[in-house]
Amino acid sequence: MEGKGKIKCSPSAAARSTLLLLAAVVFLGWLVIWAVFPTRTYSSTWAPKLAALTGFGKQGMRMMLFVSPVLFVYVVACVYLHSSHKDSDPVGQTLTRGVFSTTRMAAWRRPVLVRGPLGIVTRMELAFLLMLLALLVWFYVAYITNEFAKIRIKLPGEKLWQAQLEKAARRLGTAGSLCVALLFVPVARGSSLLPLVGLTSEASVKYHVWLGHLAMVIFTAHGLCYISFWASTDQIDEMLKWARTRMSNVAGELTLLCGLAMWATALPRVRRRMFELFFYAHHLYVLFVLFCALHVGVTAFCFVLPGVFLFAVDRCLRFLQSRASVSLVSARLLQSQAVELNFAKSPCLRYSPTSTLFVNVPSVSRLQWHPFTVTSSSSIQPDTLSVVVTSRGAWTRKLYEAVSSLPPSGGHLGVSVEGPYSASTRFLGYDSLVMVSGGSGITPFISVIRELGYLRSAAETVPAPRLLLVCVFKTSAELDMLDLLVPVSGGMPAISGLDLRIEAFVTREGEPSAGDRARRQPGREVWFKPWPSDAPVTPVLGSSGWLWHGAVVSSSFAVFLVLVAALQRFYIYPVDGDTNHVYPWAARTMLNLLFLGVSVAGVTGAAFLWNKRGSAADEEMKVKSVDGTTPGMSPVALLHWAGGVDREMESLPAAQPPVQATNVHFGHRPDLKRMLVGIEGGNVGVMASGPQGMLEDVATICSSRPASNLHFQSISFTW
Repeated sequence: MEGKGKIKCSPSAAARSTLLLLAAVVFLGWLVIWAVFPTRTYSSTWAPKLAALTGFGKQGMRMMLFVSPVLFVYVVACVYLHSSHKDSDPVGQTLTRGVFSTTRMAAWRRPVLVRGPLGIVTRMELAFLLMLLALLVWFYVAYITNEFAKIRIKLPGEKLWQAQLEKAARRLGTAGSLCVALLFVPVARGSSLLPLVGLTSEASVKYHVWLGHLAMVIFTAHGLCYISFWASTDQIDEMLKWARTRMSNVAGELTLLCGLAMWATALPRVRRRMFELFFYAHHLYVLFVLFCALHVGVTAFCFVLPGVFLFAVDRCLRFLQSRASVSLVSARLLQSQAVELNFAKSPCLRYSPTSTLFVNVPSVSRLQWHPFTVTSSSSIQPDTLSVVVTSRGAWTRKLYEAVSSLPPSGGHLGVSVEGPYSASTRFLGYDSLVMVSGGSGITPFISVIRELGYLRSAAETVPAPRLLLVCVFKTSAELDMLDLLVPVSGGMPAISGLDLRIEAFVTREGEPSAGDRARRQPGREVWFKPWPSDAPVTPVLGSSGWLWHGAVVSSSFAVFLVLVAALQRFYIYPVDGDTNHVYPWAARTMLNLLFLGVSVAGVTGAAFLWNKRGSAADEEMKVKSVDGTTPGMSPVALLHWAGGVDREMESLPAAQPPVQATNVHFGHRPDLKRMLVGIEGGNVGVMASGPQGMLEDVATICSSRPASNLHFQSISFTW
């Protein structure tokens, strides 16, 4: 930092800008290929020239045009993110991202659709959605226009409209592949593409939902059109045929059935009432991908291969990380039946506020994984990571009961985790920051307030915004969630200098008497004894995780290409040539999928084990040195690694909420419009986290004032 409000530019900023430009150009080129592919320009000009230039067959051409550009952009994004984390200090990096997001892109991030089937939609999201729809329409219309011009009657007695129906049905399936090509990208939690464009794994789920609806509408129309064609031409028996060297109808029908099952159980009413049915039904995606590949063959499957490949790498890394048992240091039990879990973590693990951690407790349920918003700050707590779990269902109630049944001085609870997955929340660059939460929606703002406190204390020249926290609770017992603003390991000096005001609203109770206030009990601490098999939460691929991630993707794809090339050259080509009409499609597809799994699992597993060995050595050295001077570790971690869990909590510094003014209101909801519009001076950031109705209310207020200085963003919190 040089002077107040100025940011010192990194020497490699130009290189990172070049990487961004390169990624954007390649991605736009990939979209152009999709737009040109159904035209005569591609089939009569581009394809012959590319085939003559490269010598590739049909599968090789599709790999080069539709798979390689996406993976290239992915690797470039990994290098960009590694460079950003390496060259920029946390203060400067966060501030730069916040200024860019709130000034240059503020108008595009304003909500334009609030209360509709799509949820809260910003101008930028609406623009990209319309562009995707335009590309889909163009892709389909260009295809059928080209094919209708050269249509031929193949069957005796077949009419022109029936031949056109068959062509239209076929190209509906091809158009749906564009949606599936993007379908898996938003749900790859550790993907480098999401943070590159400022998205989080939780916030991007809605794009997966949009793409899923689009894909299923198109595929359902694809199936119905073919059934109509077969029925009108007396070929209904085609539904039971599995062709040897062309598209398998049975495999396509099984693909559609799997998709319909996932689609039906994902409808909002079904998902909310029977979440476990939705969760387990969505594992049909494995069969969906398998039957889709068997239906279309390996050449056409290249359309959707990039998203499937990246998701497979991400899923493999998540599986490997989730097999380990992590070290749980302590838990803080609140009167509202919420529990704060504090995990030991490696100091090299850095994450941003509002990140997400997936947690599994085998003693509660071996199969269920639940996402929670991280409430700790890696800046204030370099060796611990915290999440807050509120009792909202059977699993969370069982977890609370399991923790509360343990003695305060010791015990053990086996826990596995995935993540944390960082978020790109914009909370700097504002003059004022308003945080509106409902119930457990306060959890993302705990990490934001802690991080702002650290930034304020670490660099006094960083302009910290004025903070207003508006939190709505149903009962007064939930007010103890405010105690979590201060971590159990301390951190009061870091956040005591913030200009923070809290307005708390208890909607279902009147003002309590003085006796009721006196009977309010503080939270209880439970300490856990470390087991030798437990390990701290560490980055899945070490401190240089993004570089390793890019290397894993590029290396596994290279191994896959070598295996497929060897299969094609020495096993299939002598039989089939490049005709695709001799060697069975099903056998060729299964071999390709087998090689895909082997390459991803082999390379990912090797990279994970290499980094795990290095992390284990580092942690062993840390445990050996804990008896010496370790100034960087907090009291919680020192107690844990030294085995001193029998010490009383009173030996740690007392933590008090850093609130200059806390107003508690009983019996009514906040007047959000008056509170938000009444804030004067400069840019005002508005963050909302809670029930959908509250998010829509806040978004409506911010979007209803065109010239307003209110900049809204919704936080997809998880509890």
